[in-house]
Amino acid sequence: MKKNIIILSLVFSIVQFNLNAQHSNTPLYITVAGKKFVDLNKNGKLDKYEDTRLSIDVRLNNIVSLMTSEEKCNMLLGMGMSGYNGVIPIVGFVDKSKVPGSAGLTYPIPRLGIPSVVLCDGPAGLRISPKRFDTDKTFYCTAFPVGTALASTWNEELVKNVGKSIGNEVKEYGADVLLAPGLNIQRNPLCGRNFEYYSEDPLVSGKIAAAYVNGVQSNGVGSTVKHFAANNQETNRFGVNEHISERALREIYLKSFEIAIKESQPWAVMSAYNSINGEFASARKDLLTDVLRSEWGFKGVVMTDWLGGYPSYKDIVNKKFSSDVVKQETAGNDLLMPGMNSQKNAMLDAFNNGKLSREIVDQNVKRILNLVFKSQVFTDYKYSNSPDLKAHAQVSRNAANEAITLLRNNSQTLPYTTFSAPVAVFGVTSYNLYAGGTGSGDVNKAYVVSLIEGLNNAGFQLNKEVVDSYTPYLLKLKQESDLKTKEGGGMPTQCFAIPEMDEDQDYYNRAASTSQIGIITLGRNSGEGFDRVLENDYNLTISELKLIDQVSNAFHAKGKKVVVILNVGGVVETASWKDKVDAILLTWQVGQEGGNAIADILSGKVNPSGKLPMTFPVNYTDHASAKNWVINTKVSFDGKDTTQQQVSYEEGIYVGYRYFNTFKVKPSYEFGYGLSYTDFSVSNMQLSNKAFAGKITVTVDVKNTGKLAGKEVLQLYLSAPSKELDKPAEELKAFAKTKLLQPGETQKVKLFIDERDLASYDEKTSSWIAEAGIYKVLIGTSSLNIKQSDSFTLKANTVVEKAHKSFALDIKLDELKK
Repeated sequence: MKKNIIILSLVFSIVQFNLNAQHSNTPLYITVAGKKFVDLNKNGKLDKYEDTRLSIDVRLNNIVSLMTSEEKCNMLLGMGMSGYNGVIPIVGFVDKSKVPGSAGLTYPIPRLGIPSVVLCDGPAGLRISPKRFDTDKTFYCTAFPVGTALASTWNEELVKNVGKSIGNEVKEYGADVLLAPGLNIQRNPLCGRNFEYYSEDPLVSGKIAAAYVNGVQSNGVGSTVKHFAANNQETNRFGVNEHISERALREIYLKSFEIAIKESQPWAVMSAYNSINGEFASARKDLLTDVLRSEWGFKGVVMTDWLGGYPSYKDIVNKKFSSDVVKQETAGNDLLMPGMNSQKNAMLDAFNNGKLSREIVDQNVKRILNLVFKSQVFTDYKYSNSPDLKAHAQVSRNAANEAITLLRNNSQTLPYTTFSAPVAVFGVTSYNLYAGGTGSGDVNKAYVVSLIEGLNNAGFQLNKEVVDSYTPYLLKLKQESDLKTKEGGGMPTQCFAIPEMDEDQDYYNRAASTSQIGIITLGRNSGEGFDRVLENDYNLTISELKLIDQVSNAFHAKGKKVVVILNVGGVVETASWKDKVDAILLTWQVGQEGGNAIADILSGKVNPSGKLPMTFPVNYTDHASAKNWVINTKVSFDGKDTTQQQVSYEEGIYVGYRYFNTFKVKPSYEFGYGLSYTDFSVSNMQLSNKAFAGKITVTVDVKNTGKLAGKEVLQLYLSAPSKELDKPAEELKAFAKTKLLQPGETQKVKLFIDERDLASYDEKTSSWIAEAGIYKVLIGTSSLNIKQSDSFTLKANTVVEKAHKSFALDIKLDELKK
């Protein structure tokens, strides 16, 4: 029997019970690699946890009763990941596990037939290693558009299809749980991880995340929403203490999670590194139990972010601190990842001396086991290692097509359909497109279609002199980049804009003489572990501004047009230069098919239908969060001082367009903005009733009044009474994207308002309250472009929902008020 257990442990194989429900005396065997071994219980009887006819609660209670104290504590810790000091190692290490490049595993108990569940990163596609130790085959994954790009589609069904494709790759590559999506709010444009997130608005974030999760989990694999909650910056992400009012938390930073939890029931939630009002998110019972489980009904596993609950990574390496495992487990954080030896020792000691109760341990272990029971590895799924990457590439391209957002199009510069005349393509990113960001949001893909390749594939003629001039320059940049990466140990500490070529005006004049149109691509990248910076990142570089001037001067002198393509993961400054060019395409980082998708839009093969999921300010300082980004202070952990970042969310609920619209701050491009190659009319708005009685249906007609087929996004904003509670001028409450409307075609769109949409959170009464009065309903194609309006009344103040009193402030917070 011991030999069989060793075999189980080494191969990470699922234990399959061969049951015969009608013959209780039939011996029970363990099947490993197709071979039957001896009767597990030596008496021919099943333990209750093995009998799938019984309820899950009965099975979980039974298996937990059979576990030792050490086994229970082990289950609450991950199996680790290679390269981290003090981390419990995975058997054979990560690079020799069945899915190399996975982020970690849950702990197996072979004697009870409990395997390890494989956890993998992947907001923009499954993130695993392309190489494995036992084969020369390469295992690529599909790189899909990043989170911000998916949100720009405003298309839940499309995003669900992306999730289905990603989930299929998770399943067919032998993984069980995807550590995605990320749906933190884009509080500030400089957050280095904004590309993984969806929007500055919680409704857009929550709806898109729910669609993604439902798509992933339709494959029978799990999804993990992260980072819960308020992980809105990367600077000192382990220890940052964020001071946020309960109202702002509930209405802005928790709302997206609430929507995703209720509409998709993800298998797992990942708690954030940061502290909220003086307490680590992974140790907040009000967050992980009172709100997440009691109020929202979440049934799955809560896991820490990797090494969560420590003030800094440096302190982990130097072993200065240990996470408070008792507080984390008691708070409702079931699984500590990736698993530290110090945590294991602390867990056992606390369990044995009674500081960590048996009730809490058993409860948390059951949640983890429930996830294991649902996993592909537990059902012994024979994964193929051969997902349909060709089909998934087309899904990625389709999503990219709807994500691309047209910001400017003077005199119908686009679509450009002159295939016979050369196109002059400038900018280093035109030749080396960013498919996605760095860090855990990256994907090991087989290829990335550059803009040049995409234009060639679409049949455009390229200016050869311009293309040839970039070849030696790109080679030089690559050599310098490889050298810096090698000197830096292989991991960048910051991504900066790549300098553009320095050419004289004659070079651009020649290009304008021999080309019909000029295209400039400007690129930005960022990633996990660091935030962006203002100069030479958010603001364009001197060489980029010079490039825009030189190309525009040359082409406009010849009566020709200039297009700028923004291949970025987040907001960049546009106000100072946008009037110098004729068209601007915001393409985001749209995955491995990026060049083909951009060519589809440029040529008019696809009509752009993307809309901004965030505001582009005129100046960075116009953003409400700009003055409260990061402040250094000293705080105490375990009686020892350490430098920690303190951030006060003084803008309160006035995040993004809620601030710009309420305080009438003019943006460069407003939330929800996006142009099309055709025109639409919005008319015949009707409300199902004018006195609110639980729900209102809003109908509106959308007609394509232009000459090309296209899609439009309808956005419903609500302006609520604010006699008792301060309110934004309007808030997004519903949205819908039309089908592809042919010229002259009309679609009747239905949008819905329910009781919760009327409510704001009242901290004094710990409840969601809808104030009596007149509610104005605004239908628009952006937050500022309102096409139709109407109103209804609510007769009396209504308590929509009572909540737990939570998230007490640790300092006095002077919040912005209207």
